[in-house]
Amino acid sequence: MTALLGNPLWFTTRATGTIALILLTVTVVIGVAGAGRYAPSAVGRFEINALHRNLSLLCLALLAVHLGTTLADSYVPIGLVSALVPFVSPYRTLWVAFGTVAFDLLLAVALTSAVRLRMGLRRWKAVHYLAYAAWPAAVLHGFNTGTDSKLGAQQLLYVLCVVCFVVAGSWRLYRRAAAGRFAGGDA
Repeated sequence: MTALLGNPLWFTTRATGTIALILLTVTVVIGVAGAGRYAPSAVGRFEINALHRNLSLLCLALLAVHLGTTLADSYVPIGLVSALVPFVSPYRTLWVAFGTVAFDLLLAVALTSAVRLRMGLRRWKAVHYLAYAAWPAAVLHGFNTGTDSKLGAQQLLYVLCVVCFVVAGSWRLYRRAAAGRFAGGDA
């Protein structure tokens, strides 16, 4: 354990991965709240959208550092192809693949968000929903690849992220169903 703490690259890889997961969870929750048109009375919808966008960009920046330090560190044999193409990593193939898929999906969401006005709302939304698939992939990657996953604090963090995601998703599904009932149609 002390060997891991003594390696700045490996420490940075672990820290940025953990913080990125927290930010991704918060971003998804804020996205759900924004899609449900929920905003605290002191905060407007535009501020919620700006927060969602900025936290998403910060999450991507941390993922870039996470990826960069993983590639630069010799602790695990992960190269650029392994980091970008799922199921080719010699190190914990399945679990690294989940991280790769999460990153690839989030990158697609970010790139299409940059050109949202040109691609149309319907297509953009279809791609944006990939964030819901990226989140569990990121959790599975972190939980099964992360060297800190056996620590109680890290396990508590995963549980809190899962609870937030499930509550937000349930709230969104409930709101859609309620809107469909009130409108007299299917949600």
